[in-house]
Amino acid sequence: MHIVDSHAHVALNWYEPIETLNEQMRRNGVARAVLTQPLGQTDNAYIQACRRREPQRYATIVLVDPADPGAVSHLAQLVEDGASGVRLRPSARSAGADALAIWRAAQDLGIAVSSPGTSADFASDEFADLVAALPGLTIVIEHLGAGNAPDTTDEQRARRRTVFALARFPNVVIKVPGLGEIAPRASDRNAPFPFERAGLDVLDEALAAFGPQRLMWGSDFPIVCSREGYAGALRFCMDAFGHRSEGDRELIFGGVADRVFPSRP
Repeated sequence: MHIVDSHAHVALNWYEPIETLNEQMRRNGVARAVLTQPLGQTDNAYIQACRRREPQRYATIVLVDPADPGAVSHLAQLVEDGASGVRLRPSARSAGADALAIWRAAQDLGIAVSSPGTSADFASDEFADLVAALPGLTIVIEHLGAGNAPDTTDEQRARRRTVFALARFPNVVIKVPGLGEIAPRASDRNAPFPFERAGLDVLDEALAAFGPQRLMWGSDFPIVCSREGYAGALRFCMDAFGHRSEGDRELIFGGVADRVFPSRP
């Protein structure tokens, strides 16, 4: 199977360098990765350099400051340099008369937006209005529509489920993370499958809403290494989708990411 990691972080001054990710990919048979710029760091030089060295292996999701008056031109330069996406929070707005200028720029440049946020952010009327206003823009919801920890209350579970209503917009895609983000760890920590199966209902609901054509797996490397590890993020997630057809799994674990975040020369 052609496997693509749609959400991996690398850096020289935070997280891990590209060589560490390379080794994890090699060990686990991952063909491509989408290098996702860490939040708060708008200097994209490192991930762009990694992409230029191996453009068939890596795509990049860059970060710009939407409030910067030069954000649109900055993004255009990054796309000219090969970026396949830009990372924008649901609340990101541009300076000036057009508050959605940076979102429109992504649409005009033909790249996707990868959006980190809380379930409340994604479930808001404001975000739904934004999505509706930009039907030509692919918007990818990160972390299955919430933070990177399992929901622990009925309110949190219900709010995450409201995010899945965004599947009514055909331009919305969602990222499936390692299971440690969405399911509590099993009480038997030596169990072959170390998560509570009951916590995985949300995964089935996301699949029912979006279908395999709009789901993509992403490890969240290297943060995942403090939980189930890179291999576990892939293997256990594949196990959770083991009841699906080979074609569906090929989409979730590679095909959708290839389509949304293609390699650029």
